[in-house]
Amino acid sequence: MRGVPTALLLAALTGACVAPESPPRPNVVLFLADDQGWGDLSVNGNASVRTPNIDALAREGAAFTHFFVSPVCSPTRAELLTGRHHLRSGVYATTAGGERIDLDETTLAEIFRNAGYATAAFGKWHNGSQPPYHPNARGFDEFYGFTSGHWGNYFDPPLDHNGRLVQGNGYVTDDFTERAIRFIESYRTEPFFVWVAYNTPHSPMQAPDRWWNRFAGNPISQRHRDPEKESLAHTRAALAMTENIDWNVGRVTSRLAALDLTDNTIVVYLTDNGPNGWRWNDGLKGRKGSTDEGGVRSPLFIRWPRSIEAGATVDRIAGAIDLLPTLADLAGIAHDTAHPVDGLSLKPLVVAEPESVAWPDRHLVNHWRGRTSIRGQRYRLDNEGQLFDMASDPGQQTDIVREQPRAAARLTALREAFLSEVLPELPQRDTRPFPIGHPEHEYTRLPARDGIASGGIRRSSRYRNDSYFSNWTSTEDVITWDVEVLADGRFETVLYATCAEADTGSLVELRLGDQAVAGRITEAHDPPLIGMEHDRVERIESYVKDFRPMVLGTIELRAGSGTLTLQALEITGEQAMDFRLLTLRRLR
Repeated sequence: MRGVPTALLLAALTGACVAPESPPRPNVVLFLADDQGWGDLSVNGNASVRTPNIDALAREGAAFTHFFVSPVCSPTRAELLTGRHHLRSGVYATTAGGERIDLDETTLAEIFRNAGYATAAFGKWHNGSQPPYHPNARGFDEFYGFTSGHWGNYFDPPLDHNGRLVQGNGYVTDDFTERAIRFIESYRTEPFFVWVAYNTPHSPMQAPDRWWNRFAGNPISQRHRDPEKESLAHTRAALAMTENIDWNVGRVTSRLAALDLTDNTIVVYLTDNGPNGWRWNDGLKGRKGSTDEGGVRSPLFIRWPRSIEAGATVDRIAGAIDLLPTLADLAGIAHDTAHPVDGLSLKPLVVAEPESVAWPDRHLVNHWRGRTSIRGQRYRLDNEGQLFDMASDPGQQTDIVREQPRAAARLTALREAFLSEVLPELPQRDTRPFPIGHPEHEYTRLPARDGIASGGIRRSSRYRNDSYFSNWTSTEDVITWDVEVLADGRFETVLYATCAEADTGSLVELRLGDQAVAGRITEAHDPPLIGMEHDRVERIESYVKDFRPMVLGTIELRAGSGTLTLQALEITGEQAMDFRLLTLRRLR
């Protein structure tokens, strides 16, 4: 009786009744690429790029042909994590606090952790930096990456490991993958939920030689539909970075196979918005930041050999809001959340024949910076009120409002009803202070990104996420943060800054209400800017430096709200310092 489990064989021989063992709970590995478009994969028709490992996920699982995310990074992440439209969860921007998920939201990681899963996130977070917005406070036992919207250098950069600043090891996507593999190996005998959130091909456009050399100077066989807009150097860099992502996806899936975990692991792959450049995108209109099809259409592949038939194709519209209920449902986990989710479980579409599933007539709303479009299964109503038949005109070439006035009127009413429901809540979001001193977390970090500078102090780039402050030449100028101290405590304060030899000696004070700490900058540290040596095309973001920690002193803080102020009381040279980051470490 070959292949019959021993327990069942004994039961048959003895007449005893033995209940079959329940299958183990599935693991989950969720890949998210950053600024990679629908058309950046060979499985979607791009002949210039090779993505065999990602393509294999499509062949071996279910592939969605009409899956939608948000036009930019943090809103998509919020929708993925909460199952709700990003405007409902407090995420309305990509920096300055507007990227943070409201604290009364339940996250996907919390759902899995509460069900007994080991949870980890590797890579880009972009939904809040200070606890309780930090990933370790939102359901992830392990975090290794960065919490900002973008990072200034992809080779050996400073990173966050469970709240501590550490030095990265090599190219970031390779490093994040290595950490993810180690976590999987450590928890291979128990269920795990691993989110691998790559920050590429987001700019700066840095790709290691191994991946860049195949594209450098070589022709691109497919061009953007408006080729005069395209930068071929940018396209080459993006596709080189995409091939690196594919290699790393293959490293993870190969390790799952070596550990005999493939059949019981749900592997998901998607991207967070449209492409970050004008390049081939299957003729779709729009790119990152756009609410048109090209700005919000993403690949979605779900592989689970135990339950999902290989080669399944799903053409029903779906979105990032669906991933929370879908993954919980596939894993057999109750997904009770603090608020009703907007998403639907896609399980019926991937474990059965999609054509046989009764599926609701639904609509997905995309909103960014005052622009809103709405997508049904057949039609898209764009931000300007134009209507497109996406079945016959996926490139949005022909407005059919006059031919289909009833469809246009219906979509307009649905869009306005949605906006009238969620937009009135948004002004209240701006009042959320930056929390410091969480009693269960040792570190709080306040980067220049979240600060407001006065006077002559200048930000290194208008793209705030990885910027720093310079030109601090006056004692009247200050940097401030609107903060809330969550619990009384004593904190060590550390500035991450640079200072030329001639500028040492400035006296700097940190103050909150009547509590203050001051210290002098006594050591010079004036490193050069870095990043340009790795850039394949000129960047728009700030270059970075090796900012050194300088201990300012200790400060007693009482619970409550106020304005935290960093000020140079004396400036002995041309400027006080270049400032990148303030860290408060709880001592008691």
